[in-house]
Amino acid sequence: MSSTNRVVTPESLLRQEVLDLQAYPVPESAGMVKLDAMENPYLLPQSLREEIARLVADAAINRYPDADAQQLKACIRAVIGLPQNVDILLGNGSDEIIQLLALAVAKPGATLLSVEPSFMMYKMIATFTGLQYVGVPLTENFSLDLPAILAAMQHHRPALVFLSHPNNPTGNLFDAEAIAQIIDAAPGLVVVDEAYYAFANASLIPMLTRHPNLLVMRTFSKLGMAGLRLGFLVGSKAWIAQLEKLRLPYNVNILTQLVAEKLLQHHDLLLRQAEQIKQDRTWLYERLAVIADVQPYVSDANFILFRVIHADKIFKELKKRGVLIKNSSSSHPLLLDCLRVTVGTPQENEQFIRALQESIHQVV
Repeated sequence: MSSTNRVVTPESLLRQEVLDLQAYPVPESAGMVKLDAMENPYLLPQSLREEIARLVADAAINRYPDADAQQLKACIRAVIGLPQNVDILLGNGSDEIIQLLALAVAKPGATLLSVEPSFMMYKMIATFTGLQYVGVPLTENFSLDLPAILAAMQHHRPALVFLSHPNNPTGNLFDAEAIAQIIDAAPGLVVVDEAYYAFANASLIPMLTRHPNLLVMRTFSKLGMAGLRLGFLVGSKAWIAQLEKLRLPYNVNILTQLVAEKLLQHHDLLLRQAEQIKQDRTWLYERLAVIADVQPYVSDANFILFRVIHADKIFKELKKRGVLIKNSSSSHPLLLDCLRVTVGTPQENEQFIRALQESIHQVV
């Protein structure tokens, strides 16, 4: 067959590990009470939305954005109180930063290590960047199995370790002393993913100056900016300078930069919304705890994982009642019969509880 007649197919060209992957699932949510994606359910005040509208109207979208986003970085540094000896790298969401880190260390035979169950993108990105992936199971109560992690690091010598803190989808904070031991024993970088920092009273950012192989990653998505897609990584100037070489030019667009700067000027408002979500989380947990056949897990994030018999059927019944949550039951053996619900507004939370009670009654 001549080259002009040869048909090039994905199967003939792509790596097998890419062909074997499943795309990140994003379910249809139109018309549903949407409690599946850990979003802030609260809108901004009308006056602030009008300010943002004027900003967007006047934005020079015919020009490229500031490639280094210096003003935005200054805003982030100010609201978080970062020490001067650490730098910031910005990403199009934290997913881009995870990919950038994986690409940076992807030498032949290099390994990325994380715990399981945790954020599924660690494993997915390891796979499509050509890294070996090692997942160390958590204990039955979702805490770190420190001896197993230390043994796995000794055996596999990972270039990159990811720890989600609080962890997704379990919602719990890991023991800080155990994390410190992991950082000290790690042969490579340790990245602590603090995507849910606004809902937890703990952060490893103060540890950056004591641990040169530690990086801390955050996103503003859970704080009310999910639509802007803005994540950032903080760490020593030496690491950030090297990682900046892999960041694609203009990866944070001009509208994200302008709107995020404006919102960070109102950081106190966003934190008040986070405090309200924490109060709503307490209410939701207490209601789940008194429902027969439901076992909720204490959460330091803006969602609650809970176990319920016949989880797959309950999930489908909830959808029939117009409530969309996350079905985690088949994602890991430790999550058998587990569902995850985002903390919504009081009205959304009440709708969910009613729908859950009705669904359990229907199924059980």
